[in-house]
Amino acid sequence: MARHTPRRSNGRRSPWAAAALIGIGLLVTGGVYAGASAAVAASEPQTVASALTVEDGKKLFQANCATCHGLDLQGTENGPSLYGVGELSVEFQVSTGRMPLQMQGPQAPQKPVQFTQEQIDALAAYTQSVAPGPSFPDAHVLDGEGDVSAGAELFRINCAMCHNVAAAGGALTEGKYAPALTNTSALHMYAAMVTGPQNMPVFNDLTLTTEEKRDIISALLYMQNTESPGGFSLGSLGPVSEGLFIWIFGIGSLIALTVWITAKSN
Repeated sequence: MARHTPRRSNGRRSPWAAAALIGIGLLVTGGVYAGASAAVAASEPQTVASALTVEDGKKLFQANCATCHGLDLQGTENGPSLYGVGELSVEFQVSTGRMPLQMQGPQAPQKPVQFTQEQIDALAAYTQSVAPGPSFPDAHVLDGEGDVSAGAELFRINCAMCHNVAAAGGALTEGKYAPALTNTSALHMYAAMVTGPQNMPVFNDLTLTTEEKRDIISALLYMQNTESPGGFSLGSLGPVSEGLFIWIFGIGSLIALTVWITAKSN
């Protein structure tokens, strides 16, 4: 008599079981792949994108500056030669937005900068390679740790007649002006003294030594970071704004008081 073996009944499989198994498989596979990729990337040498080169600066110059200054920096009827201006002057003119010039006028005004700092550095490096000139100073010249008192005196003697004793700027002849120095960086202060942009004279080391330039920069940075002790600065224009304030508010108040007293007496 044959033995009867009962058949094992199979349970019904959930319709989501296959999807769950596939999802788990994908997660495991993705995790293994990600870990392997990270390990390989860590073992490979890292390459960092380098800054723009002098050749990149040449291309930028030819595209944006050569129309006025010539392909070889020799200058044209529309712009001066750049021989000897150096990288310091290029950085100053371009990073303050003065160049490229939008239109001819009494003075190149500051405007929004058209290049990134990396592009400006490449332009400056290209100019320095073709027509060397003044270069960037040592870091300690710009640290603001010089003699503030001596720098303030030097500023009053050499600069205040144009830039105002409070470095607020002032008008010059023929529609020109000396810009305010209230937001100027230490590098651009140094560059202006060394390169003499616009109507500013060049202060070489025989006129102002490097340490004296450092003292002037320190004094200007101190003024930038120090609030006016008298309260309202009135534009830091000295007797002009102060006299106008007294005339309008002081004498105006006296006139108003006189009229009020007269009206009361009547």
